[in-house]
Amino acid sequence: MGKSTISKIPFKGTAEQEQKLREYIAANKDVQGSLMPIMQEAQEIYGYLPIEVQKIIADSLNIPLEEVYGVATFYAQFTLNPKGQYRIGVCLGTACYVKGSQNVFDKACSELGIGSGDVTDDGKFSLEATRCIGCCGLAPVMTVNDDVYGRLTADDVPKILEKYKNM
Repeated sequence: MGKSTISKIPFKGTAEQEQKLREYIAANKDVQGSLMPIMQEAQEIYGYLPIEVQKIIADSLNIPLEEVYGVATFYAQFTLNPKGQYRIGVCLGTACYVKGSQNVFDKACSELGIGSGDVTDDGKFSLEATRCIGCCGLAPVMTVNDDVYGRLTADDVPKILEKYKNM
């Protein structure tokens, strides 16, 4: 499990997204060092960098697909899997970890049936084990998009997730 696994959700890119990406590539492909900005724009357009998008970038820049894939897997800012409508992060930084965040994370995994870096089959939830998010005083912490939940126990997870399942 994690960012290098293949997504269970089929690629659903649109013609409009592809056109936007190809226009951006055309405008920037002759700029030295354009690969990273092009990949960042592609992720902005699609939300992630599936192999289909990596192929468009590689073909358009006339570089090996392996080079694009290498950059995508090396830098933490890139993801090969789609994110859910509700992006859940459980901090496993030191302060959260010593206060039991591993139990919170494990409970989120079992409740959702996914691991870190994965997305539920319906695309509603994605889950990440994160590092410190700066809320150490609230340890252990879990985020759902921009909502922060602190001082959690594993028993708190189901009711938090239920709130988002019903939205």
